[in-house]
This record gives sequence, C-alpha cells and structure tokens, in this order.
Amino acid sequence: MSKTAIFSDIHGNLKALEAVIADAKREGVQNFACLGDVVGYGPDPIECIATLQEIDCVCVKGNHDDDASNNRSLDNLNDEARISLEWTRKRLSASQKEWLATLPYQRRLGRNMLVHSSPDNPEKWNYVRNRFDAAASMQVQNTPLCFLGHTHVPAAYCKEGVNVMAVKEPFIHLQADQRYLVNVGSVGQPRDGIPEASYVMFDRLERTLTFSRVAYDLHAVVNAIKSSELPAVLAQRLISAA
Repeated sequence: MSKTAIFSDIHGNLKALEAVIADAKREGVQNFACLGDVVGYGPDPIECIATLQEIDCVCVKGNHDDDASNNRSLDNLNDEARISLEWTRKRLSASQKEWLATLPYQRRLGRNMLVHSSPDNPEKWNYVRNRFDAAASMQVQNTPLCFLGHTHVPAAYCKEGVNVMAVKEPFIHLQADQRYLVNVGSVGQPRDGIPEASYVMFDRLERTLTFSRVAYDLHAVVNAIKSSELPAVLAQRLISAA
C-alpha cells in the first residue's frame, strides 16, 4: 500500500490511461493520483472520467477540466484547444461536468502536495518550465514533495538550502534534508519528443521516485481522432510528441 502512481494530462486518451494503470498495477501499485487535465484534445473524455472513478483515483483540477465543465467563452484559446473543448462539452453529461467542476485546485497526498500547474496561485495555471520557475514555486512550497503537470514534460527539481537544481535521473532516492518539485509529464499527450505515456511511481516507505514510460496503441487513438470532429493536427501531435 506504500506505492502510488501519480500522473497528469490524460487529455481524453483512454488507451494511454489504461496502459499506465496496467503498468502500475504490475509494479504493485494500488493507489492512484491524477494531477488534472483529464479531458481535452482526446477522443474519450467520458471513458477517462469513468476509469478514474472506477479506480478511486485522487484527482485535482486542470485548466482543460475547468474549461470543459462550464459555459465560459473559449475565444482566448488556440483553435485546437477551443474546438476540442467545444466537442468535449457536447459529450459530457451534467454529472460528469459537475465532477470536473468540483475537483480542487490542490490537495494533499499524505504530507505532500498535488497540483496541476504550480503551488503558487494554482488557479492561474502558471507553467514550471525550468529551475528558475521551480525556484519561484518552491518559495511557497511548504511540503517535502510537490507533484504537478501542465507542461507535458517530465522533470524534477530539488532544493537544498537556498539552491534549486534539476535532477536528471529517472530514479530518485529522496533525501530528508531536501525538498522536491516533480513534474510527472503527460499520460495522453507527451511533448518531450517521446510518444509513450509518462507517469511517476512514488514509494512512500522506500522514499523513492521512479519515472516510467509506457507504450500503448497509439495508432488506434490517432485513427479515433481522425474519424471524429476533432482537429486532425491533434493526431499528428500524438505521433510527434511535440
């Protein structure tokens, strides 16, 4: 019970979500946490919500979840995001929209923090793209660990004293005198040039983090997007992971 699979940015990609869950269970994981953006871009928003509910996944709200669950104007978004969210809104039931709308912006996982974008003003959807952004966020981070997503690029930063540095290793043994900010990457739409789904396994007792990548039936999702009313560029983005 000490292992938790932590993931983010599913973006309606059920095949990728199922692959991550199956991989985590093979590793003995029984607990799951999602850092938001369950919907948007992908062809299976309804099924992704249902899957998270079935596994009793701890969730926080992402910006796409927020936009999909209300009727606010989407004119400030790029065409791909706007069209996919309009498409998603039409398909979600009132209860599914309510589930997304009531997700908190942040919550605790034991002593640690879960958030979609950043621990400072999480409702503003700021990005943590580098160690300078991480340093600014860690000024308000009051937990040993903070897990986030939003950039679709896995990364980790540690703070020892006043110094914040990037951690490049895929396996991290957590040190008691350091704080960590961890971006778990994206399940359903990676943007680091690697198409496989990304997630992090956190072992609370062993005090370790393991970054994992999981292959899934990418072409099935590409075909589903192409056969829907979603923008075709979203299919190409899955292949290029850019």
